[in-house]
Amino acid sequence: MNLNTFSIPEQYIPSQVKLDKYLCDGEIITWTGAMTSVYSTIETKDAQGNMGPTYLGQVSAMDEASALEAIRSSVKAFDRGMGEWPTMRVTDRIKCMEDFAAKMVTKRDEVVKLLMWEIGKNYKDSQKEFDRTVDYIYDTIEACKDFDRKGARFLNDSDVRAHIRRGPLGIVLCLGPYNYPLNETFSLLIPAIIMGNTTIFKPAKLGVLLIGPLLEAFATSFPKGVVNILFGRGRELASPIMKSGHIDVLALIGHSSSAIALQDLHPNKNRLRLVLGLEAKNPGIILPSADLQNAVSECISGTLSFNGQRCTALKILYVHKTIKDQFLSAFSDAVDALQLGMPWENTLLTPLPEPHKPDYIQSLIDDALGKGAKIINKRGGERSSNFIFPAVLYPVTKEMKIYHEEQFGPVIPVRDFEDIHLPLDDMAESNYGQQVSVFGTDAQEL
Repeated sequence: MNLNTFSIPEQYIPSQVKLDKYLCDGEIITWTGAMTSVYSTIETKDAQGNMGPTYLGQVSAMDEASALEAIRSSVKAFDRGMGEWPTMRVTDRIKCMEDFAAKMVTKRDEVVKLLMWEIGKNYKDSQKEFDRTVDYIYDTIEACKDFDRKGARFLNDSDVRAHIRRGPLGIVLCLGPYNYPLNETFSLLIPAIIMGNTTIFKPAKLGVLLIGPLLEAFATSFPKGVVNILFGRGRELASPIMKSGHIDVLALIGHSSSAIALQDLHPNKNRLRLVLGLEAKNPGIILPSADLQNAVSECISGTLSFNGQRCTALKILYVHKTIKDQFLSAFSDAVDALQLGMPWENTLLTPLPEPHKPDYIQSLIDDALGKGAKIINKRGGERSSNFIFPAVLYPVTKEMKIYHEEQFGPVIPVRDFEDIHLPLDDMAESNYGQQVSVFGTDAQEL
């Protein structure tokens, strides 16, 4: 799906960004090395009038020397727990965080526009992500105040009196995901900072330019070395940081293969603490008593909100055989009725941000079709350069890749069942951490 820039409302036309700055030891430093071009999969006309991915700008491609510089900064600032930030009063750390949140709010429009273009998230959801992130910061502040109040009291249990206070753990490496590059990333970073840790933060491969407008707020709100922000490939930056042995906490939202690889690089991984949010294959189970209209509506949102690119998305549906035909008919019609549009048009479906994702989804569909599944909806699998229309696949079996792999995109596998133990056993056998949505109206059945 494409269009030329003249059909884009003026307020949404992106400005090209050169993000050649990074934050280390309290200073915003200009990077003079290699740069990486950043493109959006949303297609527009270039200067020669040719349609193609939209050039958004450049970002620093930092190296191992930069990574080690950030390690030195964070180690010095933490100073084995005796640095200015880890020993600062909680009330003063809170004031710093409130100062940061106030400055962050002033960058809302700039960050929201970059969210739309970098990852294809619709305008309303991009606004929502920014606002939820600010709310999360203030909620974290309130939780910190509560910890501090409780830490001021002595507890008495079984004639043992204790004074319990929470303290920092050390140096935290924060690596967030591309699908929520602000909200989920900050859910790792903000608690780490406010509890007195020093941090190194590397944005995800997509949604990287939007961090640029926030560099000054980070630099001017916290003492030197508390927040260090680097840009570049994980292999070039995260690997030497982990090999240094100075990281006390790895905070990562992403794939388990990345988490395992980074753990293995740490020379003392027995003492490495982990805060991880990894892939999932969350099932939706539709019981015989389900309100079909409600189940269809909720499963559309659950499987396809932000094109299914959410850790919490429904990744596979289980439908009871007695209502399978009715559900599949209604659900397929509802999927085919969805509109693909540009982020500023606020459609549920928008261009996929990863250039190779349509091909990957196609490979899952082809594998399933070759092993006996069918595409139930008429529009399923329709292709464009930056999108593949959601395909409802049925019947899906354990021999298919779509059963095992987290698709993280617009394809919906469906299995039927007679005995509830089938989906329950599937979940128990899965390698993934799971959450489940169950649809039914019979309390006894539920």
